[in-house]
Amino acid sequence: MWVRSGISDRLGHLLAEQDDNALHKPLTQTEAAALYRELKTLMAEDAERRQAATMFSSDHQPGADGGGKFPPPSPGPRGKTREQAAAMIPGGASYKTLDKIGYLEQIAADPAQPTELRAHVTAELARIDAGAPVHPIYESVRATATTAQDQRETDLHQLASDALARAKNSKTKKHTPRPIPPSDGGGEPVRYPVRAFVLTWGELVDWWTHYDADHLAAELSDEQIESFLDTVAGTGRFADELRAAHDRQTSGDLAPVGGHLRAL
Repeated sequence: MWVRSGISDRLGHLLAEQDDNALHKPLTQTEAAALYRELKTLMAEDAERRQAATMFSSDHQPGADGGGKFPPPSPGPRGKTREQAAAMIPGGASYKTLDKIGYLEQIAADPAQPTELRAHVTAELARIDAGAPVHPIYESVRATATTAQDQRETDLHQLASDALARAKNSKTKKHTPRPIPPSDGGGEPVRYPVRAFVLTWGELVDWWTHYDADHLAAELSDEQIESFLDTVAGTGRFADELRAAHDRQTSGDLAPVGGHLRAL
């Protein structure tokens, strides 16, 4: 398989290895989807490398890798990365189909999804590898996942509303025990939906303008202050993770919808 010279050595090796494997046995749909995702990642890395290589600096003058006295920089792969990646897979499906398979695999691996749904999607992926059409399964699973998510958000919103009402109706206590985060029964915290995140942080806009630090320091217990500082530290770490995830999403081909990946 021909690969443009701008593609990285890792990508070329991967494709050569896949060409050799294709002589023995065709890829299943899920194997093709896994290869498609890896190709997209490598191509994105290569695009970043080529962009950095063509940036003007004292150490590098862009346009020096072509012919003539004033050559243009060598062009990289054209078109969308996902279309190119899908086209590189021998006998592979379209990028839309491969993205749909990726979505199904995300649902099957998402611990926030109901156990029954994850088991059902795993079985459906096996059916796809056996030759079942992808689109009807994708549409059915997406509808089921959306319904389940809406129900979780409704339940959590009600729980949050009830908790807020109880907090407003109760008197402030000097020693308030720290709440135990709800778990999924296996000791892992439950993943809240995006709506809960928006509601929580929407109520915290400019919250610090309503308090006096000296007054709080005099009224709060050491445990309460320590709990607050721990939360701030954790929030800072999560903010860095969210910023990095946002940067990755804005430069990729899939957009998060309701906490999951949806094929564009």
